[in-house]
Amino acid sequence: MAILNILKEGDEALRKKCREVEEITPRILRLLDDMHDTLEKAQGVGLAAPQVGVLRRIVIVEIDDKKYEMINPVIIDKKGKQEEIEACLSVPNKYGSVVRPTWAKVRAMNRNGEIYEVEGEGLMARCFCHELDHLDGILYIDKAKEMYDPEDIEEA
Repeated sequence: MAILNILKEGDEALRKKCREVEEITPRILRLLDDMHDTLEKAQGVGLAAPQVGVLRRIVIVEIDDKKYEMINPVIIDKKGKQEEIEACLSVPNKYGSVVRPTWAKVRAMNRNGEIYEVEGEGLMARCFCHELDHLDGILYIDKAKEMYDPEDIEEA
């Protein structure tokens, strides 16, 4: 397994729409494993394949000791509204206030090709929406109502 390079804001790959995964190959399985290692090293909660330069519809989310691998994920339902400060591994040293749903339900495929659904509230819903946006070339800064520097957050 390997630690992958996380692309930063300004890299054009982050603005591209990703293609669906048509077949789960050994290469896809290796990508999932490498994404987990990369996310752990970066100490994040979510990572999308385009953030590591792979334009495929793949996302991983790790929250509260739960790990989700989502291949071809789709938000199938969402409710409520929450506004919180977000950050992103691809947009270092910036934070932004973003409105997201308080609850979201996602349908995806796991590494075994099985379709499943998962729902989450609060941070989990926010993370699902944030990471799935990456698959369509959308960064949280595109939706931020206000941006903050790290020192602004520390003072709050």
